[in-house]
Amino acid sequence: MPGASIRGPGPIIATVEVAADTASTAAARDEIYGARRIAPSILSADFARLGAQVAEVMEAGARVIHVDVMDGHFVPPITIGPLVAGAISGPVHENGGAVDVHLMIQRPEDHIEEFAKAGADSITFHFEATPHANRTLTAIRELGCLAGIAINPGTPADALRELGDYADIALCMTVNPGWGGQPFIAESPGKVSRLRELLGPEVKIEVDGGIDRGTAGGVAEAGAGLFVAGSAIFGNEDPGGAYAAIVEAAGAS
Repeated sequence: MPGASIRGPGPIIATVEVAADTASTAAARDEIYGARRIAPSILSADFARLGAQVAEVMEAGARVIHVDVMDGHFVPPITIGPLVAGAISGPVHENGGAVDVHLMIQRPEDHIEEFAKAGADSITFHFEATPHANRTLTAIRELGCLAGIAINPGTPADALRELGDYADIALCMTVNPGWGGQPFIAESPGKVSRLRELLGPEVKIEVDGGIDRGTAGGVAEAGAGLFVAGSAIFGNEDPGGAYAAIVEAAGAS
């Protein structure tokens, strides 16, 4: 949001000893997630300047910061864990934002509590990563977070038919998970439309992968309300300006 400020030009270094605060109230969190939002993904940020880069996009208006967690098993790369999520959650919350955690890991049910303690406001895991999707969604809500479930490009929208009442967010991967900078899968808007029809208006549709000013509009028209953008923002010389351009393309807040 304009005027937000996270001070400190150097990297954020985390020591998380107690549970971090989530967005200050449920009402504040619902206001953030209730609007159409662009969520910059720190997967593509410069980790030597992580605090400064998060500050820059929040000063440009970002209210949701996306944290991609990979374990080297569900997807080949290994990225970050709850320490980094906890490191950014305090400054993000202090400036009126929310932390959106995306678990691309096997057995996500074993790790959701640590991310909730680290300050996650929403936790999304993959349908393909556990046989216990219903139980895991319920556990995430019990931890006080919004519960999200993601599906890979090869998984049909109908896989989520029985889970709509338990999910707050349905994340449609618009690239194959694992790496930033991949090209957008052209058939994705049709899948977003099917999810929107299947799950109804109460479930937020999130899209992740290849989102930029050229692709955001099509998935917005299809029914998406939360747009993850990584390299299109942090790979730009002007991350704040790139963020603003995607906001305009998606008709977001």
